[in-house]
Amino acid sequence: MIGSVPDGWWRDRAGAVERLRDALASAGPAALPGAPPDAEIVLVVEGAARGVPEVPGIHVVAANGSGDDAIVQLCKESQDPGKVVVTADRALAERVRQLGARVVGPRTIRITR
Repeated sequence: MIGSVPDGWWRDRAGAVERLRDALASAGPAALPGAPPDAEIVLVVEGAARGVPEVPGIHVVAANGSGDDAIVQLCKESQDPGKVVVTADRALAERVRQLGARVVGPRTIRITR
């Protein structure tokens, strides 16, 4: 979702991830229309944002390499039939769909930044 809003994220990737994390924490599962109220929110971070800590309600996964590969691995490991991946990346979307994930675009997410 970073990069879907031209808010200067390229100058401060960790700061952009922190803002996204905080907005998701504030909104909770209601950020994704139709999500159950107890849905787990997982934020995969990579590169300069790898040090961003978790906050209540947001599980942060620091990718050792590619964030896309980390998301695919999480989908492989997940037994949740209701898993949803938020991405605008077509290649990633296809990879996780093959693993049973539902894919939605960043514009689906309802948060205030």
